[in-house]
Amino acid sequence: MPHELGLITTLASGFGLALIFGFIAAKMGLPALVGYLLAGILIGPSTPGFVADGAIAAQLAEVGVMLLMFGVGLHFSLKDLLAVRRLAVPGAIVQMIVATALGMAMAKWWWGWNLAGSLVFGLALSVASTVVLLKALESRGLLESVNGQIAVGWLVVEDLAMVLVLVLLPPIADALGSAKPAAVAAATGVSAVQDWWVTLALTLARVAAFIAIMLVAGRRLFPWLLWQVTRTGSRELFTLAVIAAAVGIAFGSAKLFGVSFALGAFFAGMVMRESQFSHRAAEESLPLRDAFAVLFFVSVGMLFDPSVLMDKPLEVLGVVGVIVVGKSIASAILVLLLRYPLSTAMTVSA
Repeated sequence: MPHELGLITTLASGFGLALIFGFIAAKMGLPALVGYLLAGILIGPSTPGFVADGAIAAQLAEVGVMLLMFGVGLHFSLKDLLAVRRLAVPGAIVQMIVATALGMAMAKWWWGWNLAGSLVFGLALSVASTVVLLKALESRGLLESVNGQIAVGWLVVEDLAMVLVLVLLPPIADALGSAKPAAVAAATGVSAVQDWWVTLALTLARVAAFIAIMLVAGRRLFPWLLWQVTRTGSRELFTLAVIAAAVGIAFGSAKLFGVSFALGAFFAGMVMRESQFSHRAAEESLPLRDAFAVLFFVSVGMLFDPSVLMDKPLEVLGVVGVIVVGKSIASAILVLLLRYPLSTAMTVSA
């Protein structure tokens, strides 16, 4: 009976083509991730020839995001995170509001979408790509700088905000898109606003419980776990403990508390930083982290449909304008208004 080769085929094609095109891009003086994206386009469903399994590629990419955020967390402490809250919290929230408003306006008044669809589109544009920003900071050696810490704190706030947004989005979209919520409220005696407040309170409680467990119990449990594993003298067990903690906590956090995989992995790394073996943990996870991060860009490339550029070039330019120009200007202005230096504004808005 033949074996299913979807995973092996996806890994072989993804890694192989990413290596080839990444090497070519580097030789041309371009970032290697450009080559990774091209590799994804080549094996995606929108180009002729071989098509890799998109579902498998997406799951492997999620592993890459988990390991990448775990590695970032290993270089962060709670003190570092709290130190950037003065800029990261208002900055991320205001930027998300501005980007959402720009996206909604474009979808509503230019494309003629309804209000609910415009809201979803605007929110989709409001959040930065965690992996792209982190790889850019790493390549420039800024990840552990003050500006890099502010940028990472900004991402963490965005992730926390999106947890609330994703929970509240369905009822809000329903309310904007139809009159059904009003009819249901009249029949049951429960208003939609009351439902939203209950949902919001429950979500905030789950997020608060997640953060409390990670910072109180996790800061004691995971350093102790690494110490016990280290005493065995087995390098394989140490690496396994690090990877199991990163992926397991990310998965458990998403299932139990509703936070993103990336946020769960970041907090896993941050609490493991309390261990004296944090530097070793970072070194052991680095090869897997980089390998799976490549698959993230490959999976993004697989989603790209070149025909969209031909069919709707102006719409594509509009979206690029909101992301590259609108969000960047809004972020830079806000950073400068809070009296941070221009270098910080340029890093955060990039």
